[in-house]
Amino acid sequence: MGAEISEQEEPQSRTDMSRGAAAMTSGILVDIQAEVTCPLCLELLTEPMSLDCGHSFCQACITANNKESVNGQESSCPMCRISYRPENMRPNRHAANIAQIIKLSPQEEQKRDLCVHHGKELELFCKEDEKIICWLCERSQEHHGHHTCLTKVVAQEYKEKLQEALDRLKAEEQKAEKLGADLEEEGTSWEDQIENELKAVQHCFKQLREILDSEEQKELQKLEKVRGDVLNILAQAGSEVFQQRQLLRDLISDLEHLLQGSTLEILQAMKGTMERSKTFTLKKPETFSKKQSRMFQGPDQRRILRVFNELRDVHHYWARHVTLDHPMDKTKVVITEEQRKLTPAFHWKTIDLCQRVNYEDYGVLGSPCITSGKHYWEVDVSKKHAWVLGVYGEKYTLSNRMNFVSQLNNPQHVCSRFQPKYGYWVIGLESNSEYNAFLDSSSSNPLKLTLSLTVPPRRVGVLLDYDARTVSFFNVTNHGFLIYKFSSCSFSQNIHPYFNTMKCPNPLKLCSPSS
Repeated sequence: MGAEISEQEEPQSRTDMSRGAAAMTSGILVDIQAEVTCPLCLELLTEPMSLDCGHSFCQACITANNKESVNGQESSCPMCRISYRPENMRPNRHAANIAQIIKLSPQEEQKRDLCVHHGKELELFCKEDEKIICWLCERSQEHHGHHTCLTKVVAQEYKEKLQEALDRLKAEEQKAEKLGADLEEEGTSWEDQIENELKAVQHCFKQLREILDSEEQKELQKLEKVRGDVLNILAQAGSEVFQQRQLLRDLISDLEHLLQGSTLEILQAMKGTMERSKTFTLKKPETFSKKQSRMFQGPDQRRILRVFNELRDVHHYWARHVTLDHPMDKTKVVITEEQRKLTPAFHWKTIDLCQRVNYEDYGVLGSPCITSGKHYWEVDVSKKHAWVLGVYGEKYTLSNRMNFVSQLNNPQHVCSRFQPKYGYWVIGLESNSEYNAFLDSSSSNPLKLTLSLTVPPRRVGVLLDYDARTVSFFNVTNHGFLIYKFSSCSFSQNIHPYFNTMKCPNPLKLCSPSS
């Protein structure tokens, strides 16, 4: 009998022991919770900061306490009144970890699932206020007339939105990775390009060291500066991309963590997280275009001493805003690319060979008109077998041009108008290899001065010095050597750049200084 009683009392004893252990554990938990509770707000510590005296407070709470103190003076601990300096505060990571564990405990989770005002379950979501409420809150004046729905229903809707945001940010991260790789590749390309230019400069000036040593150093310094500027900008661009990638990782991590959280956590953090993810957009940093770097070409050693300073001086007068004017008859030529490209309106092969061709129909003037000073521009004439370039004076439009109207019936005289006495100071290419300067003549035909060019120009520079009454033409392809120069020109009041594509179907194109 005694044995039976002993066996019956043993389970009861175990139960009592379990209850006692649970009570003890609960008491310990309460004590621990008290240790990680902020004395100021009486909530679990959030981003706790420790003072020199050892007391810890929420960062926001102790920061507010610091603001109450006089500027430049020490603050006092709210608990023990011991003085401390705000800059000596340090994060208490140990207390932060304990507070986080307690926040995630079942007891705290259960408390968070109850309405703080009514102690009822949080089963509804108010769409106007974007808050989780209980059924008593719904009937209160605060939420009267608001649209509410079950938390389980709206949670699924917001999960889908969060997933969409996560997918978009991951796609942005892939773009950021590709952008970083592209920048690295671009940096290597710049390194190779600038290194090749440095070698070219060194090779050219090696043969003229005694004469051009100082000029070589100037060119090398410019290239070194370009390399430094480019690499600095690329490094800055890489840093910007890295920062954007880091921000992306943080956003993605927050979204992934939020998606794994409870319904309450998702809905509570939904608004702020979505706003952060929506406002993020990957920005491509600005970098140099390779066209912005002047490609150095090895100089012609035979004549570089004579033209070196002249070529540099010419570029100071670059007329950056020269454009092509649309002609009255738009059936002959087409002007495109922001009024900087001139092309015949039809292919030359379609023209009847027996038909007289008026070459002037394929010419246009440039703007603005010039009445003083020096002005320089360059024209791309590559792939063309015929062209005419120079300047034209407006005063010759009616009177002098009547002198050659009768000549238009003779195809042999179609270029007779290109004479200074008719307002044209031009040079041109005919038959793919014949370069001429068109001069005044007493006959109906202009005097053609054949020009000898060792290097066929793919790019021609034109310099108009209005005050000095000169028009100069340079072979930019051959390092800017002078092709021909008109002197003592009898300019009219207004002078315009002149461009004529002649019978060649390939276009003429105004160049920019950086091209």
